Amino acid sequence: MASILSIRDLTVSVADRPVVTGLSLRIEQGEIHAIMGPNGSGKSTLAHALMGHPSYQITGGSVRFQGKDLLRLKPHERARAGLFLAFQYPRELSGVSLRNFLFTAFNAQMAARAPERKQVSPIKFKQLLEEKMKQLSLRSAFAERSLNQGFSGGEKKKAEILQLLMLQPALALLDETDSGLDIDALRIVAEGVRSLRGPEFTCLLVTHYARLLQYIIPDKVHVMVHGSIVESGGPELAYRLEQEGYMRYGVQEAS
Repeated sequence: MASILSIRDLTVSVADRPVVTGLSLRIEQGEIHAIMGPNGSGKSTLAHALMGHPSYQITGGSVRFQGKDLLRLKPHERARAGLFLAFQYPRELSGVSLRNFLFTAFNAQMAARAPERKQVSPIKFKQLLEEKMKQLSLRSAFAERSLNQGFSGGEKKKAEILQLLMLQPALALLDETDSGLDIDALRIVAEGVRSLRGPEFTCLLVTHYARLLQYIIPDKVHVMVHGSIVESGGPELAYRLEQEGYMRYGVQEAS
């Protein structure tokens, strides 16, 4: 397997305050990794910094994505290169339907991957979109609504996973996709991610609890505390954290 993401001694600050400190991580092609940690440990900061969010300043270290220097790429260039971020709190976009948003994003991705290919027709795209929507138990009318406007928390998360299914990125960053989901929505979202599992799909899951990892079994689990990874292991590590919490790392979370 070839390494798709290699992070070395990464330091990230928010408003001049270090949040990620000297983090190193390596993910191989086709693997699913999970990062767990208490609130405020820097998990979401890591995901947003990798995607190029301007509020997160990378002050040290290096990141290579598919052999390229990720930090030299602008956010839209990272997306075209195959990096995808599913937000914990997806933004609303009034006046732009989910269908039109996905149609534009889909064709932009396809053009970046194969410039010689023609743009997919609206009819063919509609067929593909409805096929993916069925996987998430979404009705076709859902695609005609303004992006995330008036969506419930579960609907917003399903819309994020629908984007993932349509775009099929090289590396997906899922930032606490399980937060706010009831058990049925969690299962549907997890099944959508699992349907992509294979040698061409790589994923970094950011989560606080192990319940999502009962449906998506990761290859590796990393514990992040105070901005750095303090322990790594297999799926069993997630279940130990679920039972014990983070006290062994000097963290006592409020109940």
